[in-house]
Amino acid sequence: MTSQDQPEPARLGRAADGQPEAGLSAITGERRQLLNLTYRLLGSAAEAEDAVQETYARWYAMTPQQREAIEVPGAWLTTVASRVCLDLLGSARMRRERYVGEWVPEPLPDQAEWSVGPTGRTGADPAERVTLDESVNMAFLVVLESMTPAERVAFILHDVFRYPFAEVAEIVDRTPAACRQLASSARRRIRTSQARPSPAAHQAGVVRDFKKAWEAKDIDALIGLLDPHAKAVADGGGLVSAAVHPIEGGNRIACAAIDITTRVPDMTFLERTVNGKPGLVARQGGATIAVLAFHVASGRITRIWAVRNPEKLRLWTTD
Repeated sequence: MTSQDQPEPARLGRAADGQPEAGLSAITGERRQLLNLTYRLLGSAAEAEDAVQETYARWYAMTPQQREAIEVPGAWLTTVASRVCLDLLGSARMRRERYVGEWVPEPLPDQAEWSVGPTGRTGADPAERVTLDESVNMAFLVVLESMTPAERVAFILHDVFRYPFAEVAEIVDRTPAACRQLASSARRRIRTSQARPSPAAHQAGVVRDFKKAWEAKDIDALIGLLDPHAKAVADGGGLVSAAVHPIEGGNRIACAAIDITTRVPDMTFLERTVNGKPGLVARQGGATIAVLAFHVASGRITRIWAVRNPEKLRLWTTD
């Protein structure tokens, strides 16, 4: 979206005569809800912010009379934001087919650790932070990526945000019955995608042990912490070095981890919350070079997602 598409700050909330527009606080109060929705739909904080800006641009492109005729502005904004995301998801599939290597959703830090907001400003306002729950953990977002745009939108709106199928149908331009089927299909994908995760405290312990073994270059300890059928996916976006294809098998992942520490001897690791789950941040020379998310089941790591694309690490630039 270009700068011309964004509403001018001086014009927001002003009627034609320059007086404050009624209901401005209600409209701006929807911002966090919209960011929560668009991030879950798009898997990217940057794209989510663009979608929200586009939604507000469309609101303020209407005349004051048109806006006053809308009975529930929040519902209107949600509908528009969902449709914007639906269009973006269609084009995103084509973009990701051209993406260099694997595409992994943009990782989010814990709310207390945001270094900049989605708009690039330091000290992100709480209204610009995505609520971290089970619907934003990396394993969940990765499964969402396998869904069709309509399936994803129907599932998120109904199962996560509790919109009735009648309202979902209007947004995705399907019948309520079709939307029910879309959500049901998405639900099956979620159920069959991953083994049930270990409790959070246990996950933190496993990730901490993995960090210690990696720092010590203890390959036997690493193998013991990894499921034999584990898979590691790296996202460099063609901008930095990263494995183009997933690494499969605990032994191969452990060897790759040791190789990385050999090639990057001054790399350090920090335990951090990544999308609401225990994760690691890799740093070199004071800069964040990777964020790692994990899925832990039955006491072992089954998935690792390592995001190295610097464009996806802007929220992790400082501690």
